[in-house]
Amino acid sequence: MRSSSTTPLPCLDALKAQAKRLRSSLAARGTDISHARALETIALQYGFRDWNTLHAAVGNRPPLDPYQLGSRVRGFYLGQPFEAQVLGVQALTAQAGRYRLTLDFDEPVDVVTFESFSAFRKRVHCTIDASGRTAAKTSDGRPHVELLW
Repeated sequence: MRSSSTTPLPCLDALKAQAKRLRSSLAARGTDISHARALETIALQYGFRDWNTLHAAVGNRPPLDPYQLGSRVRGFYLGQPFEAQVLGVQALTAQAGRYRLTLDFDEPVDVVTFESFSAFRKRVHCTIDASGRTAAKTSDGRPHVELLW
């Protein structure tokens, strides 16, 4: 059984996304497991005896943070539109409402505006505020990252 911990449990959607990623990862290595088995494995990783016990402990509460591992976001990076998956999240406790994110773009974003040259980014790290924007701005005053709701 799970011992008491100060680390909060992810919301149900995040736990289910973890199970889905586990299944995909194992399938890519030639091991197929059912969704139920993946959920049970996730429960064990969090110290619970089974999925039902973990589900009861988490309940149907909303996520603690607006950004969760594996969640999907869209917006603009250096003025270019993107859709991405959140690969990393860190709530900056010293700065309420600020998060350090690692984003993996679905399609690489060209960050150069010259016609004769390109430089593509597939993965970026950024620190955003509660509005989903970075404090860092481009020369024209636009935030490096702007997330849309």
